[in-house]
Amino acid sequence: MRGTALAAALGVVAVFGIQGVANGVDGDGEVSPYSAGAREKGPVEGELHKLALKPKGKGEAVLSQQDTEPFGLLGVSWTDPEAEVKGKIEARTRDAATGKWSKWKVLEQAESGLDGKRPGLRGATEPVWVGPSDGAEVRVGGGAAELPAGMELNMVDPGAGAAKARKKGSLGLGPAALALPAADPAPTTPGPESTAPRPDVVSRVQWGADESLNNEGPVYLPGAKVKAFFVHHTASTAPYECSESAAIVRGLHVYHVKTNGWRDLGYNFLVDKCGNLFEGRQGGVDQPVLGAHTFGWNQESSSIAVLGDYTNGGASAAALEGISKVAAYKLGQYDGDMNGTTTLTAGASQPNFFGTKFVQGQQYTFKTVSGHRDGFNTQCPGNQLYPQLDSLRTSGPAAQLKIASVNGAAATPGATLPSGAALTVDWTTGTASGQLSKFEVLVDGESVAVAGASDRKALAAVTDGRHEVRVKATAANGKVSTSLPVTVEANVPGAKFVPMSPKRLMDTREGLGVRKGPVGSGGVVTLPVAAATGGTPTAVVLNVTATNPTEPSFVSVYPGGTTRSSASNLNFTPGKTIPNLVVVPVINGTVSFYNNQGNVDLIADITGYFTSSGEGATQTNFGPKRLMDTREGLGVPKGPVGTGGVVTLPVAGVDGVPATGVKAVVLNVTATNPTQPSFVSVYPSGTTRSSASNLNFTPGQTIPNLVVVPVVDGKVSFFNNQGTVDLIADITGYFTDGDAGAVQANFGPKRLMDTRAGLGVRQGPVAGGSVVTLPVAGVGGIPASGVKAVVLNVTATNPTEASFVSVFPSGTTRTSASNLNFTAGLTIPNLVVVPVVDGKVSFYNNAGSVDLIADITGYFS
Repeated sequence: MRGTALAAALGVVAVFGIQGVANGVDGDGEVSPYSAGAREKGPVEGELHKLALKPKGKGEAVLSQQDTEPFGLLGVSWTDPEAEVKGKIEARTRDAATGKWSKWKVLEQAESGLDGKRPGLRGATEPVWVGPSDGAEVRVGGGAAELPAGMELNMVDPGAGAAKARKKGSLGLGPAALALPAADPAPTTPGPESTAPRPDVVSRVQWGADESLNNEGPVYLPGAKVKAFFVHHTASTAPYECSESAAIVRGLHVYHVKTNGWRDLGYNFLVDKCGNLFEGRQGGVDQPVLGAHTFGWNQESSSIAVLGDYTNGGASAAALEGISKVAAYKLGQYDGDMNGTTTLTAGASQPNFFGTKFVQGQQYTFKTVSGHRDGFNTQCPGNQLYPQLDSLRTSGPAAQLKIASVNGAAATPGATLPSGAALTVDWTTGTASGQLSKFEVLVDGESVAVAGASDRKALAAVTDGRHEVRVKATAANGKVSTSLPVTVEANVPGAKFVPMSPKRLMDTREGLGVRKGPVGSGGVVTLPVAAATGGTPTAVVLNVTATNPTEPSFVSVYPGGTTRSSASNLNFTPGKTIPNLVVVPVINGTVSFYNNQGNVDLIADITGYFTSSGEGATQTNFGPKRLMDTREGLGVPKGPVGTGGVVTLPVAGVDGVPATGVKAVVLNVTATNPTQPSFVSVYPSGTTRSSASNLNFTPGQTIPNLVVVPVVDGKVSFFNNQGTVDLIADITGYFTDGDAGAVQANFGPKRLMDTRAGLGVRQGPVAGGSVVTLPVAGVGGIPASGVKAVVLNVTATNPTEASFVSVFPSGTTRTSASNLNFTAGLTIPNLVVVPVVDGKVSFYNNAGSVDLIADITGYFS
């Protein structure tokens, strides 16, 4: 495989880092004249060879066909930089490998003042890459005027430093410094952050720049802002392999400094046909470096040159992509739009290729990405590359992406704004919606809300403290841009719990709370909940039941007005009725319910809410500890609960629960050994049972559900509708009216663990008798310290045997309590409130193997 194929397949690192190239051997085992010798340890020192042209009078001059030192790039120069050659300058070269002479190449005269008025400037043609050569011939003619004095052929060996010991015609050309750190001699202060990602760029160190040629240091744009990006081609370049690109760049560097008399390589960036980007003029990829590329317009612009001649053929897709990446990055540093326009001030009076006459000091409108010919009278960047700029302008990510306001307050990059738990972010972009795919709001680098291509606003929830907020845009072409950050200082007081007697708020079978009828595939129903609490809830506690499903599916419950995450709350199959407790943040007074596929009826019963204002209860976590088991007579009489039967469990003053002041208890309730389809309701003893249910089951099924139930007279009652069933209750905490307990912060839902994907824990199912441990403190927006418990929706899926899973505080001994019970092939969810002891939570599987998923909805601190 030769260099071009390697470059296309492996990119920059492959072209300049593979062992064969580094050792001077290409994929066919042949010595490459453009690869570094093993003994080269620093910058590659190029050499400039000069041969004088012989004047013939009548505007003619020649350099007779002759042998030369090895070279790869040439041009013709003369003493007076202001002099103009009226005739045609042509050259041809002899291939060092084959001995064949090339066709005559026309050399285009370059503008001498591109790098300002400097001592030692010479008039010159544009340099031409000819490949490894060892012979040359030049002719000048066709002009009646006298030729300027001092005309000579300048030939550059871009790697002569290692060529001395090689045979004649062999050039030691290679990026010899690749073993050195890929650092640029750039300012210590970073340049402006860009909304577009910084592309991979082969640094000057990597392509072997001889920095001894540059003893003046970099110069930056007077206004320190890149307003336009000019595209060039190097023109009249012989066919090249991408493994030769570094040598071409070095040749241009030597020519621009030693022949033209410039301070450095003229272009800011270069790109080869394989899409490899090269840092050009010294000063830093992230800096507004003043280049020498577009006469009259250098003071406010940056540039890129495509290696090659694009007069008769267009640039490759890879080269265009390279231009797109670096143009988007540089313009994105200064709020520019690749597909926009800008105003530039002319630095010289001159025409362009199209006959437009510019007057020095006056302002003119340019396309932000322009060709060299738009500003100067030249064919550059070639008749075939120039029209390609039209599509290139729309090839970047969303441009001018910025946050406009946060919670209605105007925002500027770097601003710090106040916020509550609800975060409303507005943004703007200069890119049309039709070119976009989606937007995401990022809080501390994590996506918390997703919006459509035409949206410019999103709602999210944040926790207490300082957060970095950005907006990320994904264009229709898949490219991503990210706004500069805005900081929010969120003041979110801890929420206390207000228990409520269970009350049905929603039933799609009857049209209660929402429209009547099942929720279809991809459908959403939104339930108002704030009024039911009589207060200002930060979150509500709902027991949600899915019934009458027509297909295997899942339901996600999330804050109304926000974007649904990947988290799910209920998973079910046809014919099953599945309940699950949900603690869901409330942002705009509503809660939304999404069904993934098929049809399903949904029921929601409220059992309490959290609030940051008014009175409420704080939580104390302990356990899990088993308080009731009808199979053994633990806590209540031994024996299953019959049809219409009720058992009442004392909780106040039992097993560490205070005797007074308890407002509610958190119980994981499991129904097992049912003889008929039925449901169980858990409610405060001493009150009238409502129509709300907590567990729904069929014969032979074992099903758990978390219950947060108010405590009125120190006891909790359990009602079974029909048949008989055994009931188990494990306590994980309680709420009291004192301030000694923990308060809750609600956010999410957010996925923290998925053993199928290796998220949070190792990838792979949890085997029988084994444990996986999930870090939670300091993860996903959870504080690193002070967390007393986390609220997780845990789902078991793909079980191979009947088993149970216990979730318990890492660093403690697991008790007999279980949180999920399942059989082979079943997917079952359950909410878990689990104490945090050492910053982690452990999950134990009893038998077989099972995949586990955990979504967080809040924490207690």
